[in-house]
Amino acid sequence: MFVSIFLAGGVDALSVLAPVDDPLYRKLRPTLAIAPSDSTPFTEDARLRWHPSAGSFAALHDAGKVTTFPGIGYTSPDMSHFTSRHYWEVGATETSVVTGWLGRYLDVAGSPTNPLQGLSMDGQMNPTLATARNPVAAIDKPEDFSLWLDGVWGDIFTMTLDSASALGEVQRRAADPALAQVAEAASEVGIVRRALASFRDANGSAAYHSPVAYPTSADSDFPQRLAGLAAMIAAGLPLRCVALTTDTRFDPHSSQKTFDTGLALAADAIAAFQADLEARGVADRVLVHVWSEFGRRAEENGSRGTDHGGDGA
Repeated sequence: MFVSIFLAGGVDALSVLAPVDDPLYRKLRPTLAIAPSDSTPFTEDARLRWHPSAGSFAALHDAGKVTTFPGIGYTSPDMSHFTSRHYWEVGATETSVVTGWLGRYLDVAGSPTNPLQGLSMDGQMNPTLATARNPVAAIDKPEDFSLWLDGVWGDIFTMTLDSASALGEVQRRAADPALAQVAEAASEVGIVRRALASFRDANGSAAYHSPVAYPTSADSDFPQRLAGLAAMIAAGLPLRCVALTTDTRFDPHSSQKTFDTGLALAADAIAAFQADLEARGVADRVLVHVWSEFGRRAEENGSRGTDHGGDGA
């Protein structure tokens, strides 16, 4: 199973892995340069050191569980967040492409009756998973998936949804294209609702527990979404590709020190996710891909921040 995690905003690779002893680096970043004493050595290249907030990434890397590909970009980089992100999401430097690179994989290798094969956990569709034919699903956390019907609740609510799903399954292949489309949607919603029912208790709270502690933040539910994903993987849900976006935006045009807390939360949450999968005995089934739309410029700006650069990390 493939999990794609997007660090939105353009992560500063020269902070995540910093050439701390390079005199040009220290010249271009007189206030932002990371001190050697505050950082962790990068074992593959002694010229680089991990940012102090990326300690969890460093530990995973030293354990042989993380590989880094710094400085990956494309010719004539577009430093617009929206355009550059789109290029990576669709896997092509074309603004006209509307299917995601994972979505196209699911159109070839996926199933027309499994909406959980491609799961966006952003509360809306992650463009990386956009397909042309096969269904995919979008949720936030598994315990949050629900539907609302005006004036309908209790047993009647459940029977209504069950009936709609059953009718949808019967009419999926209707001759009328409009009826078939509505029926497919009703059937697929029913599949997702039944698959996630056990993750939600009667009060709408999570009905699963993690074997490890995840970091907490008043401003982000990213760690909780990863905890929910680990529970779904362990439960054997038919997931193939999952996409998530962090809440923190890594776009520090000013006061770049605020980037530190976001990096720490992302790294610590991903490390907890890895430990969770290992504790459940399913880590070998999961490959995690962490990316950003571009990097930052080497020279800090007048606001003690960094501006958009060409290559990502």
